[in-house]
Amino acid sequence: MKVLEFHGLKEDHLGLNFKGCFEPQVARETELEPLLLALEEHADGWMPDVVEGKRRRKYNRAAVWKALEEDRHERVTTIGLYRAEWPALDMTLRLWSPPLAPELDLTVKVKPLSVFAEQAHCRQFIEMVHAWASRYRVSYAAAHSADDAELAGSPRFGRDEKISRRDGVDKIYEVFWLNVFGPKLVETVGRERMLSTPAHRVEELPNGSILLVTWPTAADFASKEARLAQARAHAHLRPDLDFDTILSTLHERSAILAPVEPRFPPDLAPLLSRVVDRAPSYERQRRIAELNAWRPPEPEEWRPVDAALPSDVENVERALQQYRLYAEHLVALLHSEVPSIFEATPESLSDADFYFWREEFPKSRLREAIDEHAVPAIGAYLGEVLVRNLAGRWIPRQKLDEAQVLVGNRVWLPFVRARNYMRSRQSLLDCSLTYLYRVAERCRG
Repeated sequence: MKVLEFHGLKEDHLGLNFKGCFEPQVARETELEPLLLALEEHADGWMPDVVEGKRRRKYNRAAVWKALEEDRHERVTTIGLYRAEWPALDMTLRLWSPPLAPELDLTVKVKPLSVFAEQAHCRQFIEMVHAWASRYRVSYAAAHSADDAELAGSPRFGRDEKISRRDGVDKIYEVFWLNVFGPKLVETVGRERMLSTPAHRVEELPNGSILLVTWPTAADFASKEARLAQARAHAHLRPDLDFDTILSTLHERSAILAPVEPRFPPDLAPLLSRVVDRAPSYERQRRIAELNAWRPPEPEEWRPVDAALPSDVENVERALQQYRLYAEHLVALLHSEVPSIFEATPESLSDADFYFWREEFPKSRLREAIDEHAVPAIGAYLGEVLVRNLAGRWIPRQKLDEAQVLVGNRVWLPFVRARNYMRSRQSLLDCSLTYLYRVAERCRG
């Protein structure tokens, strides 16, 4: 049974983190029925249809109980709930049992965030959390844009990991779109102050927690109006903080997440688009802006044809065979990850560029192995692509760095390019194989 790929979709989502009290002595079906009932009633348009324990099943109550039983361990039981159709869902339910503190740990991620652009969908989501928080008392829970929460520093908020785990949310570090403040946080702030917060919805729950929603819809969290509401609520709950500073910080986050139109150099657009796709969604727009402003340095690994060094090898054919053997080493290295490497085309150069960048090859491999094996293989392969696609001709030399490929009125130094290319991860872009090829292509006439 297939489910939608969630993490491969590089866009924002609504994320809910909910940790509530759980009674391990009570039968699980009895204890969890209110949770599933609220989910089934209010998961408007994103209801899970797949349950996964040790295997996947179509969602129903019996499948949930079966999955919980299959994955039951001494201290923790975990199941996943997903969707087979758009929108995508990644939902995890964990039940922690003694000797650990008994707890119901629930994460809900719905993608794309635009599902919650309509008030009706958001009302249903709020009612679901209201039902959960009324039944399972929490210390703190929140739902918000996952990208914006990441920029806010959630869940550590600048604290050391050990301190963060020990203290949890011990004060109000941030006010998100939807918040549930447990009795201890309510006491810290003051119940009357919290209930008087300027917000879209503020409601006291039967167990002493308070539900607070800053704005009617989650998807437009970055709008000026929503940010103003968010800042007002935060400043009200934390009078020790400056309202203008809070609002300015929120606007800065909105600017980071604002859509940026890619304007990449045409020669490298296919490569840079893939580089951007690897960035987390909260960094995507900033990465696009950086690459829009970046321009690859012009290749320096060439000479005019009248400055070409003559071949100094005794057996030209043997030298050419050695270059082909080096190139085959690269094919052997990359063929499973980069199938196009067999083709020796400009497109295969772009695929190789992306592979080396993705793998952070210059720093993830031993420098000695790079210099002795990778550089000769990459240089020879680049030279072979120039020869095959641009009617180039090798001019072999005893020293690899002096070996040249004649294309038009220039000779290119592919082994020197390979050495420069492998200096660092950034040099994989600055000295890409693709860009040298495209410049050689333009200059051959």
